[in-house]
Amino acid sequence: MEWTEVLGFATGALCVWLTVRRSVWNFPVGVANNIFFIVLFVGAGLYADAVLQVVYIGLGLLGWWWWLHGGAGRGPLVVRRTPRWAWPVAVAVVGALTLAIRALLTSHTDSDVATWDALTTSVSLVAQVMLGRKWVGSWVFWIVADLVHVPLYLHKGLTLTAVLYLGFLGLCLVGLAQWWRARDEAPTAVVVRERAVVS
Repeated sequence: MEWTEVLGFATGALCVWLTVRRSVWNFPVGVANNIFFIVLFVGAGLYADAVLQVVYIGLGLLGWWWWLHGGAGRGPLVVRRTPRWAWPVAVAVVGALTLAIRALLTSHTDSDVATWDALTTSVSLVAQVMLGRKWVGSWVFWIVADLVHVPLYLHKGLTLTAVLYLGFLGLCLVGLAQWWRARDEAPTAVVVRERAVVS
């Protein structure tokens, strides 16, 4: 078991828990998690997942700003229903990205799981963008990604990471339920909660 897998497990679990609680602190913890997983995935030959972590860092920084300043009057974002137009767009983007990433992996790497690696990468990217906008539907995409990630990591011998993603799956179900109840909450509630987390 690699030290990066252990640290990835710890920071990953904390990040998802903070996200479920709608705490903006999920973003800096998530960046630390991404760094650990970059090292882990390169060693395991999961190249698309490694690149995904780099993209996550950029999207995490963007999401951090959105959550704090992306709402009305440059105030904090609130949890919102996913716009109807976003669903077909998200599915189309996942399909296109999966085909493109799979082509790159089969042509330029020795990956033996190119299709599944590409699929989880694409679904996770779309989920992260939706999370940055605080759309409830982001959890649906995270659930799909985790359902594929668990057997993928078991296949690659990353048992602890597979267990982590199984835990993620449970947290995602909780997150979906909690965010659905909190959709369209008042911005002041977000500010009060974040101050409570800091204090």
